Amino acid sequence: MCDRFIAEGYHVIAMDNLITGDLKNIEHLFRHEHFEYYHHDVTKFVHVPDRLDYILHFASPASPIDYLKIPIQTLKVGALGTHNLLGLAKEKKARILIASTSEVYGDPLVHPQTEEYYGNVNTIGPRGVYDEAKRFQESITMAYHRFHGLETRIVRIFNTYGPRMRLNDGRVIPAFMGQALRGEDLTVFGDGSQTRSFCYVDDQVEGIYRLLLSDYALPVNIGNPHEITIRDFAEEIIKLTGTDQKIVFKPLPKDDPMQRQPDITKAREILGWEPQVGREEGMKKTFDYFRTLSREDLERKEHRDFSGRNRR
Repeated sequence: MCDRFIAEGYHVIAMDNLITGDLKNIEHLFRHEHFEYYHHDVTKFVHVPDRLDYILHFASPASPIDYLKIPIQTLKVGALGTHNLLGLAKEKKARILIASTSEVYGDPLVHPQTEEYYGNVNTIGPRGVYDEAKRFQESITMAYHRFHGLETRIVRIFNTYGPRMRLNDGRVIPAFMGQALRGEDLTVFGDGSQTRSFCYVDDQVEGIYRLLLSDYALPVNIGNPHEITIRDFAEEIIKLTGTDQKIVFKPLPKDDPMQRQPDITKAREILGWEPQVGREEGMKKTFDYFRTLSREDLERKEHRDFSGRNRR
């Protein structure tokens, strides 16, 4: 997102406490005159002295490994962090885009998922800390829109992948690719019949950019509607990486969604957007990135504390 906005001629201020992020992803921008970085936790009061035209709120752990380790922080960034940034947008008279997620649909009873579907979420289950944080985030955003007249946008992001992903964070693609590159068998949870739909990062950024600049305030799904079972996807990874690993099966985590496929009718009609990068092309680019990582990166098991510093 930072790269895209700088390329479009904007001055970009990035803010992150690095609880799950990595400065390596933006270090190439530090020398750019139109880029600034603030090391800050948005659950604390946020002050930016200069004019702001747009605010994009993406602060939240997104991996099950992360949000199950730091559940309170996950809830706080969805609630307090969103409240702080909505207040900042109100003060600056800025338009704000909130990054929501397909997880607001929970384990869906409607397929594919449309924006009008209210979801099937276990509020007190282990995944509820993420799902409900995002659902509250949408609610308070719409409250600011309706009560204060704030210009708001809500994107519901489906599974997204591409270069600069973090290995060993528990999400499907980096988990499979990390295992393949280390010569390990690929772990599939359940029987592998659950489905996911993977969107390449460039397509995701384009959809978000168009939504921000649109005049549509209600949530919009941005994702790739081409669905695949996890078992078939594991087979694709083995073929892509040229390895001969086996697939091993482990118990399905509680409340893990069995189906995930976006209905992108609204994105097509309102934004003129749909994915352009096929899974074969996108996965090759992603694998080429992971192959550049060092053996240390491949073997690293990250544990993070709330300061955002890495502890091995």
